[in-house]
Amino acid sequence: MPTHKKNSPRWFGPLILIAALLAALYIVVVVHAAGQTLLAATLLFITALAAWLYTSPRFYAWRYLFPGIAAAMVFVVFPMLYTIGIGFTNYSSANLLSFQRATQYHLDETAPAEGDPLAFTLHADGPEFRVRLSDPDDEAKAWVSGPLALKNNAPLKLAVEPAPQVKLPLGEPLPLRDVIQRQAALKALTFELPGGRQVVMTGLRQFSGLEKVYEQREPGVLVNKRTGELLKANHQTGFYEKANGERVTPGFQVGVGFDNYRRIFTEPAFREPFLRIFVWTVAFAGLTVLFAASLGMLLAVLLNWDALRFKGVYRVLLFLPYAVPGFISILVFRGLFNNNFGEINLILDALFGIRPTWFSDPTLAKAMLLIVNVWLGYPYMMLVCMGLIRAIPADLYEASAVAGAGPLTNFFRITAPLVIKPLTPLLIAAFAFNFNNFVLISLLTGGRPDFLDTTVPAGTTDLLVSYTYRIAFEDSGQQFGLAAAVSTVIFLMVAAISMVQIKFTRIARDPAR
Repeated sequence: MPTHKKNSPRWFGPLILIAALLAALYIVVVVHAAGQTLLAATLLFITALAAWLYTSPRFYAWRYLFPGIAAAMVFVVFPMLYTIGIGFTNYSSANLLSFQRATQYHLDETAPAEGDPLAFTLHADGPEFRVRLSDPDDEAKAWVSGPLALKNNAPLKLAVEPAPQVKLPLGEPLPLRDVIQRQAALKALTFELPGGRQVVMTGLRQFSGLEKVYEQREPGVLVNKRTGELLKANHQTGFYEKANGERVTPGFQVGVGFDNYRRIFTEPAFREPFLRIFVWTVAFAGLTVLFAASLGMLLAVLLNWDALRFKGVYRVLLFLPYAVPGFISILVFRGLFNNNFGEINLILDALFGIRPTWFSDPTLAKAMLLIVNVWLGYPYMMLVCMGLIRAIPADLYEASAVAGAGPLTNFFRITAPLVIKPLTPLLIAAFAFNFNNFVLISLLTGGRPDFLDTTVPAGTTDLLVSYTYRIAFEDSGQQFGLAAAVSTVIFLMVAAISMVQIKFTRIARDPAR
């Protein structure tokens, strides 16, 4: 009996590819129109690469790897390049805008125009409203608007008529509460008086004229329309500046080259806390790995002791710290170490009559961080070591027992040498993770207690990553460019340390076969 096999039309695959490429190009155009040129270029490169790989028979195998490569480029490579790029700019809270947007901001700046403000009252007209404007010094000079819905905030310019020409009598002015409810809609209105004067809402009870403060004389030069003072764009500092050098905010983004990196290593305000925090960061990551791995190894050896009873119960109990979400454990420890009401201080006070100041003494704060981090990290090390120890052939221990070796000899001559090599990649990864352990610092100490001799926000328990966060988001200037430069330095440090460790331990070398 003949069989009929349904195959997809030959044009179906190319059609799907063309539709996907057109959709990708549309996204590229939208992203570029939004001002994200670097991201648009990255997406365009990935789209072109996809078109090449999926249409060339020479790269058939690469079609299956491409989705992962594309995701790595978008979510790993692009953020890294973007951060490095910001490190070469003056991007900060005072320099958020581009040059064009900063110029437009100054050109849109307004100030009250010459002329007395007009008193304003709001009156109900059925379901709508009317605005009445009047000269405070001459009540006979009054103007009334047409009926207004006041339901949206879209800008609108309207003419007003002299009050005597409006035949409809106005009711009592609405209370201030009703004016406040419709304040946004009222601020969007511009009323033009019969003489051509335009007024806008400048207070809950007044309208007055506004005029532009600056006008552009030539690209990069603004002139104050009232005083004639010139503002010139300084593309070195990223600000419009007056003749005496005074900067006018907001500024704009400019490239500063290696200036942020120079500040990190040469300015005392940044160099001194940076070096101290770097030393503590390396010590914190190294000691955490050392203590957690040592404790995990010790517990793994004990739990593999054949004569030990109830090993299953011990495994469950010792694994519990890893099963609890880390941020919950950190917050629990924060309460336990509380100087006044923490259970740890209550016990120490009852036993030895001491109440350590865990959060205000720099040394105790660092010790507390190490204790908590080792508590969070040892269960994983214990599980890995248990698996590695079980993989060691039992014949080695039997031969050692015949030779009369004891437990310490077995550990240092058999267990440790066979466990440490496969464990080394995990130790390097743990070191890199703890080098950037922002969550622990942020939730437990916040980097404090702070250094008393620095002008930037820096604490004795800050790691480089939390120090970067405080520069970027807690400093008064919010120096994003400087923080990006510090992040780049951290990345290079972690990469260099990891490479040295990998080379030193020779884990990248293929074993001789």
